[in-house]
Amino acid sequence: MADEGNILTDLGNGPAGGAGDPHAGNGADTSPAIGLISQYVKDFSVENPNSPKSYQWTDQHELDVQFNINATGIDEEVSEVALKVVITSKTAQGTVYIIELTYCGLIGMRNVPEAQGHAFLYAEAPRILFPFVRRIVSDAVRDAGYPPLLLDPIDFAGLYQQQMEQRRQQQAAAGQPMGEA
Repeated sequence: MADEGNILTDLGNGPAGGAGDPHAGNGADTSPAIGLISQYVKDFSVENPNSPKSYQWTDQHELDVQFNINATGIDEEVSEVALKVVITSKTAQGTVYIIELTYCGLIGMRNVPEAQGHAFLYAEAPRILFPFVRRIVSDAVRDAGYPPLLLDPIDFAGLYQQQMEQRRQQQAAAGQPMGEA
């Protein structure tokens, strides 16, 4: 991981700015910058609870795939985006396998408006991380003794827009009764 003192130069294309303070004075780099600093597996679990019996089951597997996205500020310019996936495969006979993966990326942002930063953390960053999650899941299912599972692509930007619209509608609905006293 980059030293926190070097994050600005790692993200920027221009000079870091004045003497000792990259945000101060003449020549400061005030252009917006966003970058992926690092990515890593934070938590990973593969459960094969009914093996070896489950290898004999012939029923079609029913998959339940759950995604969760979380962003946590590390400091003023760095956030950790966690893309968590839980996949459960079951048949009528029982649970075949459970995969739990939390895959993270450290995102550096400087001079980015809050709304655009939020959209990047919850829509664009997961899109960047998803191919790595997809490969890890596929390999884990194969290594558990089953045919590889290829997760379908996800439109994180579309999901983000839907959730923001739902939030706006909920806030508007909650605000109406309060105004009608």
